[in-house]
Amino acid sequence: MLQAIIKAAISGVLILAVSETAKRNPAVAALVASLPLISIMAVIWLWRDTGDEVRIADHMEATFFYVLPSLPMFLAMPAMLRGGITFWPSLGLSVIFTVALYAATVFIAARFGIRL
Repeated sequence: MLQAIIKAAISGVLILAVSETAKRNPAVAALVASLPLISIMAVIWLWRDTGDEVRIADHMEATFFYVLPSLPMFLAMPAMLRGGITFWPSLGLSVIFTVALYAATVFIAARFGIRL
């Protein structure tokens, strides 16, 4: 249980650091947020918990394929906000769009023999 609390605390500190940095310098916060810190931490936790290299390789490969459909959200939401759509509807539509892209990614990957 202590390990889970430590994992959550470290993850929370990273999110706090990004959100607080964004108040002062959005570009620096975006840079930190774009780093694969969560993926690296997840791999470290997974290695520590299982020591399973195949599972880690599968995780990293799947992460690559799941990052791709999430990228358009980072262009769609700013476009909606600048186009006059307020925050919550922009966020909601971006999430729906991203979920649809995730589903399409899983479907297309399966057609090429990639199991996600």
